Amino acid sequence: MKEQWTIGNWRFKEQEQGEWLPAVVPGCVHTDLIQNGKLTNPFYGTNEKDAQWVDKKDWEYESSFQPSPEQLAGAKQELVFEGLDTYADVYLNGSHILAADNMFRTWRVDVTDIVTAGDNQLRILFRSPIKEDLPKLAQLGYALPAPNDQSEVGGLDDQKISVFARKAPYHYGWDWGPRFVTSGIWRPVYLEGWSYARITDVYIRQDEVRAELAKLTAVIELEADRECDVMLKLASSDNSMFSGHSASLAAGKQTIEIPFEVENPRLWWCRGLGKPELYTFQIECWHSNNEVRYDSHKVTTGLRTIRLVRQQGEVGTSFYMELNGVQVFAKGANHIPNDSFTTRVGYDRYKHEIVSAVQANMNMLRVWGGGFYEEKAFYELCDQYGLLVWQDFMFACSMYPGDEAFLRSVQLEAEDNIKRLRNHPSIALWCGNNEIDTAWSHYIPDGGWGWKKAYTQEQQNKLWADYEAIFHRILPEAVASLSAGIDYWPSSPMVDLTGDRAQHSDASSTSGDIHYWGVWHNVEPFENYNRYVGRFMSEYGFQSFPEYKSVRSYAEEADMELESTVMLAHQKNGAGNRLIKQYMEMYMSEPKDFPAFLYMSQILQAEAMKTAIEAHRRRKPYCMGSLYWQMNDCWPVASWAGMDYYGRWKALQYYAARSFADCLLSVDDRKEEGEISFHIVSDQLVPVQGQLRLRLYSFSGELLGEQSAPVRVRANAAANVLTLQRLELLGAADTAASVLLAELLDETDGRTLASELHYFEPMKDITLAHAELKITESEHNGCTQWALETNTLAKGVWLTCEREGRFSDNFFDLLPGTVKTVTFIPHNLGDFNAVASTGVETKDSRVTARSMVDFIVQANQ
Repeated sequence: MKEQWTIGNWRFKEQEQGEWLPAVVPGCVHTDLIQNGKLTNPFYGTNEKDAQWVDKKDWEYESSFQPSPEQLAGAKQELVFEGLDTYADVYLNGSHILAADNMFRTWRVDVTDIVTAGDNQLRILFRSPIKEDLPKLAQLGYALPAPNDQSEVGGLDDQKISVFARKAPYHYGWDWGPRFVTSGIWRPVYLEGWSYARITDVYIRQDEVRAELAKLTAVIELEADRECDVMLKLASSDNSMFSGHSASLAAGKQTIEIPFEVENPRLWWCRGLGKPELYTFQIECWHSNNEVRYDSHKVTTGLRTIRLVRQQGEVGTSFYMELNGVQVFAKGANHIPNDSFTTRVGYDRYKHEIVSAVQANMNMLRVWGGGFYEEKAFYELCDQYGLLVWQDFMFACSMYPGDEAFLRSVQLEAEDNIKRLRNHPSIALWCGNNEIDTAWSHYIPDGGWGWKKAYTQEQQNKLWADYEAIFHRILPEAVASLSAGIDYWPSSPMVDLTGDRAQHSDASSTSGDIHYWGVWHNVEPFENYNRYVGRFMSEYGFQSFPEYKSVRSYAEEADMELESTVMLAHQKNGAGNRLIKQYMEMYMSEPKDFPAFLYMSQILQAEAMKTAIEAHRRRKPYCMGSLYWQMNDCWPVASWAGMDYYGRWKALQYYAARSFADCLLSVDDRKEEGEISFHIVSDQLVPVQGQLRLRLYSFSGELLGEQSAPVRVRANAAANVLTLQRLELLGAADTAASVLLAELLDETDGRTLASELHYFEPMKDITLAHAELKITESEHNGCTQWALETNTLAKGVWLTCEREGRFSDNFFDLLPGTVKTVTFIPHNLGDFNAVASTGVETKDSRVTARSMVDFIVQANQ
């Protein structure tokens, strides 16, 4: 039987000098220095720059361990390192057993002849990634493009070396994250002992999955230390199937395939389309006489078919996911690592993110290519909650080397991670990289981001050949051979790949996926979100600040100014603060102070993303995906995130929940044409039938006009159900002091299926009066809830509570004469010391309500 012994009792030191200090594994040098009081909180103030010395040093980790007799009873002993970051020499009892050079790989070393029954000394020397890779840059003779590598912050001037290391790119900085180039043991280390035979991997290959029958194959990888006859047993945890298979194993590694079937399978569905049903299969390896079990292995997976559908049509080529034969409009966001120091992220924080995505009506997250292949908990939670995962390989916004050693490392990295993730039903697509194809634009001489201008034609051809080796050969071949049924897309964004000529993407592409950044980087108006709609919008975004409480975690009161040193240190997009202010002047009233600016920035961001999301959804099925940038943050910062580093929902997250609703009522106001259109968008698999009711109100609550119309929308479709002339709708109403309440009512019971408040002027031009918000607390089914009322229109009502958590709704508009009831959902982030564990909600939680008029310089009367 296989035995595992986790290696603990670690200590570390700077190699050349310094004292031995206790270390936590998994972890990294930075977190160990922080825990030992040798490094001040690098997220606070401008402390990031004071931590840049760490990556210039070599570090040593050491452990002494005594395996148990049961562990050593195995004929074979293997040390397993699930993650070493990054350049590491490993010694066991003085013998050099491993030279690691890829953060993303799992390393296994046979130590049968080295490990002993007494004390064993395990030593890992981590070489500085800076000192390791600077010579590679010098040897190459020219720099490779890597614009997000913040080499200046690291004291390296313009020497950008991140591309040479197979290591999380964001460690070197990004335009939302700091530069902390880590080293350390970032995933578990253990000793594995075994005899006769062991199972090294099991893949439940889904050959054909239909509602009536799933045809599957258990692809079992085994290793034997001698010739032996075994019995392989395969069973499901619900006892619905069992099979036995005898095999004769040769010494060494081999693969055995066992086909089996599941009748009337419970299919795995993404959120909104059905239950994410899961099956657990147990595979056991026994001696042929059934008296001794050598090993066992469990696999949990979901049964489904998923494919990327790209079909030529009258206008371009489609780009959408089809799950179990159903077209899926992908709703969600781009995920980045939750912390600069990955091992500080535990199960509770992952669950908070995934549940937040589900509560915001998302069905997909994109694991972006500048981070790392996520932890097991992330994918398990996506499986359990029904979130599809667009999975990038870890390459982003750079050109990479193409030497033999680098390419071999990439190949092994791909194989490790595809095999690690391929049983997760949430994995919907593998993507080669983020933005490299469009940045380089090899077949457009003056295209891309201008990178090619720095290189001779010979160098350009060499860099493109290296690119093709990775993204057009190594990675697609690995996906095809190891993950049957999952499609590969070479780069995001991209139009097509025809032969050896990539078809590069731009904002007007009618095929492939699009990253649209005209709004934000080019200061284009929000209205352009309606103009640039592609087949799948895989990136777009707008920045905001986190709330005041989060900002105060890294800044003092004296730093509360847009251009202060600390505020600029926590804004990694060079023009970011200026752009927020510039857009605010375009669309919003002037905030009365800096805390008000923080609030207004969140409303501004949310309104931008609402415009984009609904423009995308109204174009269904031409557009079939909307993934905004970005879901989360890796440190407290002003960024594009909808949820800040502490897990606090920004206004965007609440807005997204409304705009991603499975049944959406969206208003398209085309002022220049004098028309207002009303759209119903449904992701539900049943038709929508009801009544569209329109009521025009003054801000004081006076009903100015009313009309209605019957509507019907096909299942899983979008339709323009009504178009009116603005003058017909508004009459003599004051456009600066009137609001339209549009509601979709169910035809059978009159329930409100969807609603929308629509204004006729930009926020900065509407006439807001002081809103007196009344809050009434009550108990309902053992839960505290609050009912809110107002005497006049209350725009952007922001509820806050002394405890950590979120409300069932927030940052909403409230009309007089209506009652809005909300509940409080506490966060349970018990493993995250930056946010206190919350437990169960109590009546003592004090709730404060404010609206936009409380934050602007002067409310128009």
